[in-house]
Amino acid sequence: MRIVCIGAGPAGLYFAALAKLSNKKHDVTVIERDPTGVTYGWGVVFWQDLLDDLYRSDPESAQAIAREAAHWDTQEVHIQGKRTVHVGGYGFSLGRDRLLDILLRRAQSLGVEVQFQREVENLSEFADADLIIACDGANSRTRHLHGNPFQTHIELGRTKYIWLGADKAFDTFTFAFEETPAGWIWFHAYRFNRETSTCIVECPQETWQGLGFGQLGPDETLRRLEDIFKRHLDGRSLLTQRHGRGRTQWLHFKRITNERWHHGNVVLMGDAAHTTHFSIGSGTKLAIQDAIGLARQLRAHTALPAALSAYEEERRTALLPLQNAARRSAEWFEDVPRHVEQHAGQFAYALLNRRGSHARWRYLLHLANQEAALRGVLRGIHSARGWMRSRRLQRSARLLGDV
Repeated sequence: MRIVCIGAGPAGLYFAALAKLSNKKHDVTVIERDPTGVTYGWGVVFWQDLLDDLYRSDPESAQAIAREAAHWDTQEVHIQGKRTVHVGGYGFSLGRDRLLDILLRRAQSLGVEVQFQREVENLSEFADADLIIACDGANSRTRHLHGNPFQTHIELGRTKYIWLGADKAFDTFTFAFEETPAGWIWFHAYRFNRETSTCIVECPQETWQGLGFGQLGPDETLRRLEDIFKRHLDGRSLLTQRHGRGRTQWLHFKRITNERWHHGNVVLMGDAAHTTHFSIGSGTKLAIQDAIGLARQLRAHTALPAALSAYEEERRTALLPLQNAARRSAEWFEDVPRHVEQHAGQFAYALLNRRGSHARWRYLLHLANQEAALRGVLRGIHSARGWMRSRRLQRSARLLGDV
């Protein structure tokens, strides 16, 4: 089969590797319009379920990702100088550039051809392809090269956000909320290596306007945000990217849905097919799981139309709970000014509970997390469970390698 992936993000590179693992005779090419090594974004966050999927699908790349990923085992909520509230939970993070490098090397080692700095102007360039995968992101050009066959719908969020880095390593997943004369503004931050963190700043449109961000240049924007969040940054700097497709800018989140995910021999994957609000940290996870799902359906069906239909049905069903959770999460953050007058502990629990109702025991666990001794015990339990699961996955990977 001749396969072309348009977009060298996690979805495209991982699918390309899986396609070659499924059948080394597949002719797989990945097309990327940017130069090699150029990517938009800082670190990505993911959870144990994705790591499990990676080990089941390709132990070699899974081990490389697990080796380099940073790990955090608690969350902190800071509200305008009030006491810090501790929220349970653990996860992993990795620099997006490092993740792409691991996936690129793996794909190339399996015989995938990757072409950088190539713009796709017309799908007729790939008339010999059996399958074309549009995995070129939320702003996918491929979706619209021939009208709107996928019936794409885009809904804009109400808040403004900017995706930055920070030269401070936040050891916990950190939420910080600050009130300014123009209104509330907050960030979500997590480290992805020993020195650097992702820092996503968000605020209502009115706050953004009142603070004058529409008139500020990149450097002035960073300096103003550093001043607002100085108590959390410890004198460290915020960072922006000025390479690739342009400098980082304030955005409205785009919730993207498509009535159809495939048209002829073209199929959508990752953010080109769907987006979920960044506050639930699932974009990379869902893109890679799309790749796994499509590879599985191509193995299960001899006819391409049947495989694409099965892929769409499977992934739509899997996505629905997360899409609903992401919508609730986005709406909660859009209403931060209404929630933030609560007691700090209640506010933090509402933040934790923003995706939907939790069982009563979750509130009791939240209260336990506020006691340092109990928090240490809970973190120890999480750490032990994570270590045991990691060892089990590594043993399974070694056994698969011996087969």
